[in-house]
Amino acid sequence: MIKSSQFSDPYSASRLAEFYAISDHGSLKYAEEVLNSVQEPYPFLWNILIRGNLKNQNPLKSILLYDQMLRKSVEPDHFTFTFLLKACTQLPAPAIGKQLHCQIIKLGYDFGGYIRNKLIHLYSISGSISDARKIFDKSTELDIVTWNSMLEAYADCKDSESLHKLFDEMPYRDVVSWNTVIGFYVQVGEFKEAIEMFRRMQENGEFANRVTLISVLSAVASLGALAQGRWVHAYIDKHGIELDENLGSALINMYAKCGCLDGAIHAFRKTSKKSVDTWNSMISGLAANGQSLKAIELFSQMESLGVKPNAITFSCVLNACSHGGFVEDGVKNFRKMSEIYKITPDIAHYGCMVDLFGRAGLLDKAEEIIRTMPMKPDKVMWKALLGACRIHRNFETGERAGLRLLELAPDDHASYVLLSNIYAVADKWDEVHKVRKMMWERGIKKLPGCSSIELDGVVHEFIVGDITHLRKKEIYEMLDEMGEKLKVAGYKPDTEQVLLDIEEEEVKQTSLGHHSEKLAIAFGFISTRPRTTIRVVKNLRVCSDCHSVMKLLSKIYNRDIIIRDSNRFHHFRDGSCSCMDYW
Repeated sequence: MIKSSQFSDPYSASRLAEFYAISDHGSLKYAEEVLNSVQEPYPFLWNILIRGNLKNQNPLKSILLYDQMLRKSVEPDHFTFTFLLKACTQLPAPAIGKQLHCQIIKLGYDFGGYIRNKLIHLYSISGSISDARKIFDKSTELDIVTWNSMLEAYADCKDSESLHKLFDEMPYRDVVSWNTVIGFYVQVGEFKEAIEMFRRMQENGEFANRVTLISVLSAVASLGALAQGRWVHAYIDKHGIELDENLGSALINMYAKCGCLDGAIHAFRKTSKKSVDTWNSMISGLAANGQSLKAIELFSQMESLGVKPNAITFSCVLNACSHGGFVEDGVKNFRKMSEIYKITPDIAHYGCMVDLFGRAGLLDKAEEIIRTMPMKPDKVMWKALLGACRIHRNFETGERAGLRLLELAPDDHASYVLLSNIYAVADKWDEVHKVRKMMWERGIKKLPGCSSIELDGVVHEFIVGDITHLRKKEIYEMLDEMGEKLKVAGYKPDTEQVLLDIEEEEVKQTSLGHHSEKLAIAFGFISTRPRTTIRVVKNLRVCSDCHSVMKLLSKIYNRDIIIRDSNRFHHFRDGSCSCMDYW
């Protein structure tokens, strides 16, 4: 083209620039040379360069090209503004977006559907929801994309009331509409509502796509609702949806977080193209379910296949080492990430090392990590150290860590509870009262323990001493039966776990017996057939008394009991736990 002087032909020059700018094998540098070689490049050629820089994650360059375009007196068209508004949302740059909006109005492009929708999105992500609504209300023709743009705007701003109102007003909906609402529920932690919306979507005859399924699987995983997760998996198989790296990872994560390792392994094997995220999901799932050694072995397999690990991979592996007590493997992999893979450890990796040494009772090494690491320790690290001090009864270091935690996280109820627990175990009740008084004066409330169990697709929730369930009489009768059988088995309540200044031993024992997970287990026993696996999700760390009880119950009733607490899974079978009492 250069030899034959074909750059004078606008069509040929534009197609060459398009190849360079948009093709996966192109070059933006050459595309810009084509632009500079044309004496009077018209808008299409400029648009190609602006779009190409957007594709290559360089939105600022797109805006700078527009500046050059104006300086050369080239008038933009509506495609130009569509790309530029997208660049403003990527940066984000709402101030530049407003200037572009003014130019759009001056040039008479404000009635275009694409531009209108981009403006709604831009204003919503910048928090100007009222401006987004003005554009929506002034639109003479509202297509489905415009409705969805406004719906997404309310979701971005977490305006639940307006979101629902607009959703109900929509003349018709597509899969994007449903995905927006389902994704909103997942984002704000309303997982039951997300699943219910997915059911409504099915009733309305709308076909779910990958985005829908990934969101629903995330909700199912958070609830630990295995039956519903299996239904989603059946839906995927029924409609022949291939498990790509994203959907496969979501399915693995769901099964792992529901305590079903067989399902996670099956999903991992069925995933057609495994990305590093797919491997990470499986390694993390194994570690959380007490299979630390298998997690470390899977990491070795990943390396042997030439899959390059990332920073998240090493967080998963170090967690596996920590939960399994594999100190040497943890130290080796921590060094490997920087020495072999040139990955600089971040605060999460250092936190894993603090947890690793702390769980193993190497508190001096855990403190050394905190002192010598290149960044300031966060509250997660101090919590890990404080928890380790409680387990290993190192009250001096525990008090020091607890006071530091209070400074870093004065609004976190866990800071006060953990420090209070340290004082209680040390029998320093005056200090316990001081911490709790401080907590009360600052208006900090302790998060109540809550356990949930799914039966026949319905999730039942319990709190400590719960008397609200419709079958409460049967539940407490079952608790009494469990208590009698536990006594025969030699169980003695660990009243040290009731970290309140309660003198009466009988009252302490009653408090322990009514913990939320025990209520959930009792409900599971009366609601399922013998030998059915019981699965419970708890929002807090399971206490050592409940841990001892679950081991005995699994043997007494010949049941597999799986409890997911805030840290990991506990698989109880025949009187033992997958964590080997190391949690």
